[in-house]
Order: sequence, then C-alpha cells, then structure tokens
Amino acid sequence: MEGEADGLVQVSEDSGRPRRVHGMLKLYYGINKEGKAAEQAESLDPCDINGAHFDPELFLNKLRRECSLAELMDQETCMVKQIRSLDSDMQTLVYENYNKFISATDTIRKMKNDFKKMEDEMDCLSANMSAITEFSARISGTLQDQHAQITKLSGVHTLLRKLQFLFELPARLNKCLELQAYAQAVRSHRRARCVLQQYSHLPSFKGIQDDCHAIMDKLAQELRQKFRDGGSSAKDLSECVELLLQLDEPAEELCDKFLSHAQSRLESDLQGLEAEIRPYPFASAVKDASAPRLSSAAAAGSPTDNSPKMSTVPSPTSNTDILEFIDRGCNEFVSSLCLVIASYQELFINHAQTGELASKNIPQMANGKLQAFVGDLAARYFSLVERRIQEEKGVGDNSLLVRALDRFHRRLQAVAKLLPGSPVPNQGTEIVIRAATERVKQYLSALQSFYMDSLTDVRQALATPRLSVVSASGGGGGALLGGPASSRDASNSLPELLSSLSASILNQIKSVLASVHLFTAKDIAFSNKPYFKGEFCSQGVRESLVVSFIKFVCQSSRQFCESAGDKGGSTPPALLLLLSRLCLDYETSTISYILTLTDEQFLVQHHSPVTPVTTLCTEAREAAQKLLNHYVKVQGLIISQMLRKSVETRDWVNTIEPRNVRAVMKRVVEDTTSIDVQVGLLYEEGVRKAHSSDSSKRTFSVYSSSRQQARYAASYTPSAPMDTNLLSNIHKLFSERIDIFSSVEFNKVSVITGIIKISLKTFLECVRLRTFGRYGLQQIQVDCHYLQMYLWRFVSDENLVHFLLDEIVGSSAHRCLDPAPMEQSVIEVICERG
Repeated sequence: MEGEADGLVQVSEDSGRPRRVHGMLKLYYGINKEGKAAEQAESLDPCDINGAHFDPELFLNKLRRECSLAELMDQETCMVKQIRSLDSDMQTLVYENYNKFISATDTIRKMKNDFKKMEDEMDCLSANMSAITEFSARISGTLQDQHAQITKLSGVHTLLRKLQFLFELPARLNKCLELQAYAQAVRSHRRARCVLQQYSHLPSFKGIQDDCHAIMDKLAQELRQKFRDGGSSAKDLSECVELLLQLDEPAEELCDKFLSHAQSRLESDLQGLEAEIRPYPFASAVKDASAPRLSSAAAAGSPTDNSPKMSTVPSPTSNTDILEFIDRGCNEFVSSLCLVIASYQELFINHAQTGELASKNIPQMANGKLQAFVGDLAARYFSLVERRIQEEKGVGDNSLLVRALDRFHRRLQAVAKLLPGSPVPNQGTEIVIRAATERVKQYLSALQSFYMDSLTDVRQALATPRLSVVSASGGGGGALLGGPASSRDASNSLPELLSSLSASILNQIKSVLASVHLFTAKDIAFSNKPYFKGEFCSQGVRESLVVSFIKFVCQSSRQFCESAGDKGGSTPPALLLLLSRLCLDYETSTISYILTLTDEQFLVQHHSPVTPVTTLCTEAREAAQKLLNHYVKVQGLIISQMLRKSVETRDWVNTIEPRNVRAVMKRVVEDTTSIDVQVGLLYEEGVRKAHSSDSSKRTFSVYSSSRQQARYAASYTPSAPMDTNLLSNIHKLFSERIDIFSSVEFNKVSVITGIIKISLKTFLECVRLRTFGRYGLQQIQVDCHYLQMYLWRFVSDENLVHFLLDEIVGSSAHRCLDPAPMEQSVIEVICERG
C-alpha cells in the first residue's frame, strides 16, 4: 500500500513538474511573474537556506538540536527531492533552448567576420578622404591668384544685366499692358522702383523712371475701372485689389468704393421690400375690425356651442403675406448681403498681406468699415421687417408668422457665421422675441375681449326671460315673480349658462395655447434656443398670457361690485351669482388645471420667479366672496326697498282694522322663494340648526318680554313705556348680537340668511321712524306673523328671524299711540286665510 501511495505521489509530482519548473527557478533566482527581479529585503539569517548569508554548519547544528531522527530523515528526503527536481528542470531548460544556443553561437561567429570586413572598408575610406583633401588644397593654391578677377568680372556682368533690365523696362511694361499681364508688370516695376528712385538724379535713369510712371498710371486706371465694374470673377477681383494696393492705392478708398458699389445693389432690394409695405386700400372699412378680438361663442341658452373658433380678421397689409415678404427679404437682401460680406472679407480681410502691406494693418481697418456697413443696412432691413410684422394683427392662423420668423432667424445665422462678433444676429433674435411677445399680447387682448363679449351674451340671456315675465304678469299682483313657467325656464338656464360660459372660456384658452405652441415646435430653429424658450414659456406664455388672463377675469368680476353710481349698479343679481360661482370653480379646480396644462404643454422651467397657483386661487376666492357678498347686498336692498316704500307710503295712525296680510309681505315671501331657488341652482344647501316642532306657529308680543298681553293692557300707565323700554333693553343685552352685513359662506342657507337679515333690519329701522295707531300696530303684528310662517324655513337659525320680527313688533308697540294688540287666534286666522 505504501508503495502504491508513493507511486501515486510520484506520478502526480511528475505531471505537475513542467508547470513548476519555471516557478521554482524564478523563486530560486528571485524573479517575479513579470520577469523582473523582486525587490525583497536581503535576509541576514545564516540558517536561511535561500539567503546570501547561509552557513551550512549552523544550519546542520540547528537541525540536530531541534529535530528528531525521523524529522532529520524527512528533511533529508525532501532536500534530495528538491535537488533532483532542480537538476531535472535545469536539464529541461537546456534541452528546450539548445537550438537557441546553437543559433546564438553562429550569430556571434558571423558578427565577428562582418566586423572584420567593415574595419577594412573604414580604413580604405579614411585613405581616400586624405587624398581628396590633399588634391583640394593643391587646386585652391593654383586658382587663388585668379579668384579676385573672376569675382570682379561676375559683379560687372550682374550690373550689366540689371542695366539692361532697366533700359528694357518701359518696353516690357508696355508689352505686359497689351497682354493684360498686370501682375507681371507690377512685379517688374516693384523690382526696379528702388533703383530708379536712388539714381533719379541721372538724366538717363530719370527718363526711364518717368516712362515707367506714365505706364503704371495707365495700368492703375485700367485696374480701377475693372474694380469699379465688378463683373470679373472673385479671383480676378481679388487680384485686382491686391495689385492696386501694391501700387500704393489707398486701402480705405478701395474699401469705400467696394462698399458703395455693393450698397447701390442692396438699396434696390430694400426699396423693393418697402414697396411691399403700403397702406391697405380699404383701411377705413376695417379700422374697427383690425383690433385683435375673438368671436364670442357663449350663445345665450345654447350650451352646445362650447368650442368657439377665432375670427380671421383681415390684416391691413399688401397682397403678399408675411411668409412671402420674409422669403423675398431673405432670398434677395440677406443673400446679397452675405455675398457682399464674403467677397469683401476675401478681398480685404482674409487675403494674406506681404511686404509693406502687412505693416498697414489693412484687415482691422477693413473689418471696422464692414461692421458699420452691415449694421446700417441691417438696421434698415430690420425696421422694414418689424413694420411688416406689426401689421399682422389678426389672431387666426399663426403658422405663417411662425414659419416666417423661423426662416428669418435661420438666414441671419449665416450672417453670424460670416461676420463673428456682429450685433446683427442678436438684433434679429430680439425682433423674433418681440414678435412672439407681441403675439402673446394680442392673444391676451383677444381673450379679454372674448370674455367680455361672453358676459354680454350671458346678460342678454338673463334679461330675455325677465322681459317676457314682466309683460306676461304685469296685471297679476298675486302671482309669483316671473310666473311659474318663466321662473322655471330662467332657473334651468342658469346652470347651463354657467357651464357654457366656463366651457367656452376654457376651450378658448386651449385654442390660444395651441396657437401659441407653434412658437415652440421642434422644427422651429429659434424655439430651442435658451434665450428664447425659457423666457418665452415662463414669462411670455404662463405669466403674460395665462396668469394675466386669470387675473383679468378676477379683476373684471370684482368691478361688478362697484357702487350704484358706477357700472356695477346696473348689474343683474343673477350675473353676480353666476360670476361668484365661476370664480369659486376657478379657485377649486380650473386655475390648477389651466396652469398644469400650460406647464406640461410648454415644459415651463420655473427658473425665473412666477406667480404660484395658491396666489391665483386666493385672488379668485376673494373675488368670489366679494361677488357673493355684493349679491346678498343687492338682493337684500331690492327687498328692503319694497319694505321701505310700504312703510313710508302708509298712514299708520289712521289705518283701518286689518283683515288680511299686506301684498308686499306676500311679495317678500315670493321673492325670497325665487332667490332661494336661484341660489340653490349654483350652490349647495348648507348647514341649518335643528328646528322646533312649532316653528311656523310662533307668536309675537308687543314688546320683548314674556308678560301676557292682557296684563300689559291693564297696566298701561304713563310709566308703562319706561318699563317696556327697560325690559326690551334688558332682553337685548342677553340676546345674541346679529351682524347684518357680515360675509356669507358659499352655500344657499348662508346667502338667504344674509338677504333676510338685511331685509328685516331695514323693516325694523323704517318702523322705528313711524308713529302707529291701534290698527297700525295690529297690521304689523299680522305682517310679522305671516313672515314668520314662511321665512324661518330659509335661514340657518330660526331664532334670528324670530328675534328680528319680535324687535319689529316691539318697536311698533313703543311707537304706538294706543297699543291694543290683536288676539293671537285672530292673527292666525287672517294669516292662514291670506
């Protein structure tokens, strides 16, 4: 078994030996995996068999001391195996690299032979170089005497050639002028100009110089004419300018001539554009229609018309539309301007200047003139574009205007690329921004006009059934206000009018947002620019359009609450009620919906300060509250007016014994019932306090105490009124204070309670100003009991009605000359019969 185990161990060791060969050798020589010597600290232990300071004697002594015999035998066996393994690995490496060793030996032997041959060649080369040096020295010594003479003859030959060139120069220049070789003529003249100038005091040279000047003046004249015509190619024109500059032609004059020639062509383009902008021939006919407005679609009583369309008001422009006008300006003026800029830059700015021209700094001067030239013409062009854009007053289709502005913006980018640093592209961008902003203002004005027209339609719809009611029931005093059928028609139309008005306004806002959204379409170049999109969406659309319109709705609604002397005095109460409900609906849901729709549609980024939704909701709620308070006040004053006239126009001292309830009291109950139905159509019921079982049968004493009427009549003495007043004042001290003109809540019960409080308070104050007889007091008793029978149902707390009516009866008793109250049973019979 041990033999088998040893065999298995030997097999496993033999199979893994090739993999450990390199590893063990690297470990022995201290080399890492990358083939570099491992930087290890040098071991100073003499017992470290792998260390540099290894001492065999100390190592053996240590093993003998510390290890047993078996361990020593194992250690010996292990070392023997390691030695054999290293020997085997060494032999394997030698066998594997044997061919390489042979090849290296052959290469070294060949290199020795090659270097020997190379040394012989270098020795030969050195000998040849020495011979050449010796021959060169002998030749230089032989020719040294003739070198000075040869140099002198060469100089004379060169001078003769120059003189020959100078004498032939006029003929050469004339020949070049005939062949139109202007560049060669200029080069020849520039070569001889300095020499002729230097020796101009000699007659012969002076004549040559004068002839050359005459020829060059003629050449310059031809170049100027060629430059002035401008019909040559760009290359020929560039060469012409360069030659004129070399002929000392002033660079500023050349720039001015070029720009003046170009301006004449651009002026014709601008005049053509200006001819397109002329007064509309029928301006007087469309003067009133040119104002931006939207068609009113809130038809009276027709809730199906909830998707109005914008009116297409004709613009007072020429026959060409805005897109054609911009196309013509871009294709003619802007294209010509870009061509002029490119040609000018090629001639005066981008062209490389050499020699004397480089020191004159011509590009900087030329660039300044170009900037001024482009700025002046662009300002005139922008003025025409703005005039044409301002004529686009209609708010129908935005697509032509947006496409025109997009094309205008795109073509100006070519100017920005050709002329970096020019303010012209920024000025064009400002025109685009102003046009978009002005369009938003037009839409805001149109929305406002639409809203006011819609309110006018609503007022007409509210007034139409009222007129028919008056004509139908003018002779009937006992019928309800408006009659049953007409009141039902008016009541049914009120929620429909509210729904139609709200839906038409919302649809109009959506239609406007869809039209304005064309300015931010993806295919529009300027819509993605940060200087346009962020500001236009947040401040332009959200703030200037949507938020401003919502504020206008709230502000215009509050204006209906003005005093009677202003326009609010003629406002129908039903319109106040409808507007209050509209503003309340805006506060609860509509404002949030509109702003959310705007933010999602225009991807509004709230980097700049914007109006929060809560602020607008608060403003809408305040407007709704003010409208509802004013509605209560108006309705209360209408009923109060009837009560005041009924009290002031009657002789309460000499009146007859009451046999029925006065008609005005029936009218008060009828009007209150009608108002209750009207308010109930738009507002919820509200909360009421619990009613007692005998609410409709409560009775009123002639003063605010619990004493019986018979006792009061028996004890009526001069001191009795004092007792009555005292008891009444004590009763008021312990009664709850009634705030007549307090703000009402958004429910039917609170609204009707406020109206009844105003009416009964007016009734009370009018009673306090009159003097009553016996039957006058009894009539007040009958009227108050009749009101108690019906009004308690409408208020939130029946004690409020009972307290006010009790005050009215008590005040009548205090102002009565002969206070003899009517029996309660008789009062009930009269009221039930009435």
